Amino acid sequence: MKSFLSHLVAELDIDSGITRVGLVPYSTHVATIEAFNLSEYSSVTSVQSAIASLSYSRGFTYTNKVLAYVRTKMLTPAAGDRSDVPNVVILITDGRSTKPSATEVCTM
Repeated sequence: MKSFLSHLVAELDIDSGITRVGLVPYSTHVATIEAFNLSEYSSVTSVQSAIASLSYSRGFTYTNKVLAYVRTKMLTPAAGDRSDVPNVVILITDGRSTKPSATEVCTM
């Protein structure tokens, strides 16, 4: 997964400042210690280094928790969100949400 993410960000225009990338690992809990906001890294290599340092966390798939975190903590001006630029959220998961009914009500 880390290799896939590293290759994906290599294709983005991060170095120019046009594209910003944030990342939040999750399972049973949102891994806020390993998460990074949109304004934290400004180059492809720095994002790739952050991805390489991620650790694997076992647990359930609480998709609703990570979507709520992204909406309330990451997609904010304080975290680097720009109101004049559309947001794209890509969610990579190992399967179905542990709480599908809670995930369905999460809207961006």
